[in-house]
Parts: sequence; C-alpha cells; structure tokens
Amino acid sequence: MTLTPFEIFSPDQVTTSVVFASPHSGRDYGAAFLSRSILSAHDIRSSEDAFVDQLFDCVPDFGAPLLCAHAPRAYVDLNRGPDELDPAVIEGVRRRGHNPRIASGLGVIPRVVANGRPIYRGKLPLAEAHRRLSTAWHPYHDALEDLLRAAQRRFGEAILVDCHSMPHEAVDCIARNGAPRPDVVIGDRFGASADGALVDRIETILAGAGLNVVRNAPFAGAYVTQRYGRPGRNQHAVQIEFDRALYMDEQTLRPTAGFAEMRQLLRVVVGAVAELGRPALPLAAE
Repeated sequence: MTLTPFEIFSPDQVTTSVVFASPHSGRDYGAAFLSRSILSAHDIRSSEDAFVDQLFDCVPDFGAPLLCAHAPRAYVDLNRGPDELDPAVIEGVRRRGHNPRIASGLGVIPRVVANGRPIYRGKLPLAEAHRRLSTAWHPYHDALEDLLRAAQRRFGEAILVDCHSMPHEAVDCIARNGAPRPDVVIGDRFGASADGALVDRIETILAGAGLNVVRNAPFAGAYVTQRYGRPGRNQHAVQIEFDRALYMDEQTLRPTAGFAEMRQLLRVVVGAVAELGRPALPLAAE
C-alpha cells in the first residue's frame, strides 16, 4: 500500500466552490493485501470504480480540485463510516443493531466484492482494521474536509461532487422495474444533502450532454453525502453514478471504444458544473 492513500490534483488557481472526489477508483492493492485474499488480482477489482479518476482528470483545467483515492475499495471503503465494522470479518467486533450495508458484507472493511464473493478466508484482527482506518480512511477524509473548508472560506459555499460508477447489471435492474434505463444516477439523499435548485441544474447539465438521468434510485448516496451534505450551511454533496458499460468492459476491466467519447463528454459536464460554483464577480487574491 502506498504511503499516500490519496492524491489531490489541484489547479494553478482555484476559481470555483466545486470540489470533485473519486473515493472508489483506487487500485493500489499491494502484494501484502493480495496475499491475504482468496480472490485473484483480477477478481478483487470487481467492486472498483475503475477509470473514474481518469474520466475526471480534466477537473483542474476548470479551476477545481480533484481528490482521488489510491487505496482500493476492497481494502477500505471510504464511502462508509469508520464505525461500520463487520463482525463477520473483523475479530472482536460486537454486532450493534441492523445495518444493511454491513449485513451484505459491505462495511468499511468489506467482506465481499461484487456478486457477494468473499475476499478472505476467516477473519481479520481488529488491529488490522484500525490500521487501515488510521492510514487510509482518516487521511482521505481529513483531506476532503480541508478542501471543503477552503471552498467555504473563499466562496461562502462548498459543492462536493462525489464521482462513482455503477455496474450495468444495476441499470438493467432499474429497467426491469419499469423505470427509464439511466446512464447516470444522481444521489442527494432525497434532497437532504444538497439544495434542490443546485441538483436540478446538475441534472440539466447531464441531460444536456445527452445522458439519461434518474435521481436517488437505486443509489441515493451513502456516508459521504450524509456526512458532508449540509445545505443549510451552504455545503452541498451530490453523488453521481455512471453506467460502466458506457466506457469499459466489466469482464476484462478494460476501456472500450466508448472511453474517449465519455471522457470528452465529461469534460463538457465538468466545465458546466464547475461554473455553478464560480462567483459572478472575481474574488480578490488571498
């Protein structure tokens, strides 16, 4: 595991209150971690938001910072709370009520990857879970909080766009239930994590780029939007999930011919979203 579990790509000058983040695109698995797992180096990547960081690498061009995880989701899930420890995979953890994410094996230290495939044979020591939290989870969230505070100080508001990808199987599930087949799902915790007018404008931008958009079903947002979405304090958090089939082969984990087109499309989207957080008048230099 790298000494730095994340990386911040910063513009020469921050000109917008929008902060972009990719918590699930980390792919620094490391030999020690892989040796603990019963999965192959390929299969363990199935819950990774592969290439999302690359799709959004244009963010600094529009005056916004981009925070990307290096630590992979299978190692520690940065979109879970630090207390969401799974007693089925961590020794010495007590079961405390029902948490559907933990019950499905998707706590902060995941027990499974996509399709419920176990990561480990047996349990991990509690000390190992605490080590992952202290070396990966807490540094990432400290960095994210710093970026949002900086936006608040400079612009009087902060807008977090949390960037994810969703399996095409989830898209098929939505369509089978009679809803439109989406290219992207916007999650704002049913209006709790961001101002409705702001989310309307983000939806309009995505739809204007030719994407089919739905809200909050089946992904309304998890820990990140819950923790950082404080619209009453002018701090907004919006989760965006893109259908992986638009740009990658989920079986081979390789980009498809659609990758370049998607990257170009997102350049237009990122530019327009960054504009939402740009003040009408130039701010004095700090």
